Amino acid sequence: MLRTHTCGELGMEHVGQEVTLCGWVDTLRDHGGAVFVDLRDRYGKTQVVAAPEAGPQLVDSVSRLRNEYVVRVTGTVAPRPEGTVNSKLATGEIELRAQQLEVLNTCVPPPFTPSQQEVPGEDLRLRYRYLDLRRPEMQRTMLLRGRIVKVMRDYCAEHGFIDVETPMLGRSTPEGARDYLVPSRVQRGKFYALPQSPQLYKQILMVAGYDRYVQVARCFRDEDLRADRQPEFTQLDLEMAFVTAEDVIAMIDGLVARLAREILGLEVPLPLPRITYDEAMRRFGHDAPDRRFALEIVDCTDLAAACEFRVFQSAAHRGDFVRGLRVPRTAARFSRKRIDELTEYVKQDFAAQGLVWFRVTDEGQLESSVAKNFTAEMLAQIAQRMAAEPGDLLLFVADTWEVTCKALHGLRKRLGAELKLYDPQQMHFSWVVEFPMFEFDKEEQRWDAMHHPFTSPRPQDLTLLDSDPGQCRAQAYDLVINGYEAGGGTIRIHDSRTQQKVFDLLGIDPQMARERFGFLLDALQYGAPPHGGIALGIDRIVMLFARLDNIRDCIAFPKTQRAMDMMTEAPGEVDDRQLQELGLTIKKPEP
Repeated sequence: MLRTHTCGELGMEHVGQEVTLCGWVDTLRDHGGAVFVDLRDRYGKTQVVAAPEAGPQLVDSVSRLRNEYVVRVTGTVAPRPEGTVNSKLATGEIELRAQQLEVLNTCVPPPFTPSQQEVPGEDLRLRYRYLDLRRPEMQRTMLLRGRIVKVMRDYCAEHGFIDVETPMLGRSTPEGARDYLVPSRVQRGKFYALPQSPQLYKQILMVAGYDRYVQVARCFRDEDLRADRQPEFTQLDLEMAFVTAEDVIAMIDGLVARLAREILGLEVPLPLPRITYDEAMRRFGHDAPDRRFALEIVDCTDLAAACEFRVFQSAAHRGDFVRGLRVPRTAARFSRKRIDELTEYVKQDFAAQGLVWFRVTDEGQLESSVAKNFTAEMLAQIAQRMAAEPGDLLLFVADTWEVTCKALHGLRKRLGAELKLYDPQQMHFSWVVEFPMFEFDKEEQRWDAMHHPFTSPRPQDLTLLDSDPGQCRAQAYDLVINGYEAGGGTIRIHDSRTQQKVFDLLGIDPQMARERFGFLLDALQYGAPPHGGIALGIDRIVMLFARLDNIRDCIAFPKTQRAMDMMTEAPGEVDDRQLQELGLTIKKPEP
């Protein structure tokens, strides 16, 4: 080893010892005679001193160092002089009195330094990711990620799960998002697909008798990106045989409690709270609601139908909805300009027709520019329905169910943060259950799977596959943390007859099913047990546990929102010889 200790482990118990440290020059301070260097590695920092008594050659060599030089220093550990102890550092009581210095490598002037106070722009950070990963904040996140994955692996091992790797090169199957395709050189004209998830393989493992499977799985989806999504991501993928949804949920409850305790020092009461999909949409407008604060949606459609205000009345009569939020007391002081900004927000971002507002006076009366369109009795009924209190602001959207959900969820999320209705350090874990089996694609005029085609309906809803698919509920469950879907799973279909019924509803005829899923359908005929599982998004869980708001900050080498790696400049072009080997030609986009 080139070093005897790391830069984060020396303390008073090492005083008098000769040690050797290796690391990067974090800061350099020349005090006129003595030169001080903060030497950094991923374990911490140690102050190194080149004092005059060490000799002019050593002092001169140390003074010539620059930020991010890689050096090896040998010296004696000494207590810091009285009054110079740095309580912010784990090594703040000691310093290393340098005796020898070896420059292991130099560094050109960096575009930014890991120790600078101002965080550089994201493009610069991603271009020089190796410098960004040296920042203490990034190192803490990467260490946290490693701890989280270790707790997950340990927990699964304790509960009898077998770690099995599944192929990265598989067959393209319709699973919602676009596949990343890989052309085959050996079999020209044919393609592998990178896995969107190990879904089919883990089901086959259940048929094969491996009743508890787990994998830290890499997954790939070619879809539009957001701050909390990446084209390649990592899941903790689980599957269990001879279980119900309750068994899977209970298993993950225990894992969540273990993670919260060991990573955050929190004791989470079990079982985790749960609500149905229908209740989540009704109360919060979203299937992954942030339940750290109470701001809930209230339906006033029946009242709107009886009022004289044309916007409300028309919405109710055409079968749309009038739903609103009661924003707590301080919101009544919102300026008209701020309310106009919220109105533009719901119109621009969610295609809502507008926003209707009422202030609640100190006397409990509703006042608004539209109040003259309501009788006193109707205003009193609205106030009662909304549980309005003096100082509140009532905000309403009159539109379709989908638009009211999206607009009021967006308003709820924005106002919760702006008005500090919750503690950002708080963690809330819950389940959303009983999702619809299908959603209807109005453009294509056909049913789509809400989760994936292998999801099992609730036993009591099996007959609805024939009579009313829209009312059929799935054995599906999502883990929600602070308003983010952190994991999702289902009980799978394990008999081929039910599987073909679902395929029929999705427009997948027997021939197409045989072409795409023949291997799975065959496997289901060879003694497939009841089984189900879940996939937890490791990247997203790390983001939430680290209290970050961008998933790129918890992935070592992420892609941008345009799916580019700015450090390696991937994706890149390939030469004609490679294309010829694959039997491919590139069709340039038309200008």
